[in-house]
Amino acid sequence: MTQPKTILVAENISKQYRLGVVGTGTISHDLNRWWNRIQGKQDPYLKVGDTNDRSTKANSNYVWALEDINFEVKQGEVLGIIGKNGAGKSTLLKLLSRVTSPTTGEIKTRGRIASLLEVGTGFHPELTGRENIYLNGAILGMTKAEIKVKEDEIVEFSGCERYIDTPVKRYSSGMRVRLAFAVAAHLEPDILVIDEVLAVGDAEFQKKAIGKMQDISNSEGRTVLFVSHNMAAVKSLCTRALVLEHGKIVFEGSQNDAVNFYLSTEKHKHQINLASRTDRKGNQKMKVSNVSFFNKKGDEVYEVISGDYLKIRVSLEKHKPVNYKKLFIGINFIDPNMNFSLSYVNDEMGFSFADLEQKDTFELEIPNLYLRARDYSLRLLITENDTNAHNFIDLIENAASLNILAGDIWGSGKLNRTGSIAILPGSFNIPD
Repeated sequence: MTQPKTILVAENISKQYRLGVVGTGTISHDLNRWWNRIQGKQDPYLKVGDTNDRSTKANSNYVWALEDINFEVKQGEVLGIIGKNGAGKSTLLKLLSRVTSPTTGEIKTRGRIASLLEVGTGFHPELTGRENIYLNGAILGMTKAEIKVKEDEIVEFSGCERYIDTPVKRYSSGMRVRLAFAVAAHLEPDILVIDEVLAVGDAEFQKKAIGKMQDISNSEGRTVLFVSHNMAAVKSLCTRALVLEHGKIVFEGSQNDAVNFYLSTEKHKHQINLASRTDRKGNQKMKVSNVSFFNKKGDEVYEVISGDYLKIRVSLEKHKPVNYKKLFIGINFIDPNMNFSLSYVNDEMGFSFADLEQKDTFELEIPNLYLRARDYSLRLLITENDTNAHNFIDLIENAASLNILAGDIWGSGKLNRTGSIAILPGSFNIPD
């Protein structure tokens, strides 16, 4: 079997920006750069500059948006690029699309590159949608005859037929995205570069766009570079992924491993210290000291995709004897409006904590966490015999926080909606 050829290579790519001003900087900096250049020396300002961490105060006027990026992409691959805001994802795509040039390093590509980096990128607002189709095709190096063959297909896919002869400046942001994606995807680029602009489109168009990207890769053997904060889309669409942090690649591997790595390192902003919590009820014979979450690989996580596996590990401090055979433990998921969204209690599940007498931790495994996307807090209750308040051992609200991301739990290509109600397994059918 013939191995797919390499279609894009990034070698030691770095990009430096100057903070606070537009342009290259002061006259003295420009003179220093010019003097070093005519002497055949390196730019002196490449040696200085802060790491690209948007959350910290700068100690230098220069920042490295990207540092020493190296990777290859094969023909037909769908490469996902994920990371926090400010990690360097969009900067990398701009370099690959030739919108700007790298400060150091080299990018080698084969064939045409079509980019969709921002809403309406490359569109002339005074021209109509139809005229912009031909303008974008010409930029890609296509003849008028080649574009004409694809014109009707582009217009139909975009869903903007009624407005196709109206100037683009009168389009909504969603309409611009629809038309821009249709143009980029149908004019047969060898490499399609997509930034997080699909978030602007509605759910129907997002599903159609993801399906088209899969067709481009699987059927047409073309390459897609895809930046998204939608981890479910990255998992379903991509064949491989990079994780960027502070302008550097911190992980490269399969899309599932990359998403798991990202979710396990993206710590929640508000971690809760249970050891010093005094706002709890109960006689404190035993109390919860720590709550942590893990994915199927055993990595600790702070976010999970709806429908994925989750393990909750609870650590305990024991102070006085209790009757472990009569122990009642409940774990409740609470939404931001303080509504119960999901509940697990051991007696209903037919589980006894008799063996907990020899242990200091217990775990709850959830094969598929069918909760809708939003933030949840955990409420933990430990009692003896029943839930009568007089028998409370420990009751602690907001013991941990977990962010649920939207997921395609039905395998329909459509992500579930935000909400507070658990999604139970089931299926519709029409009886004979």
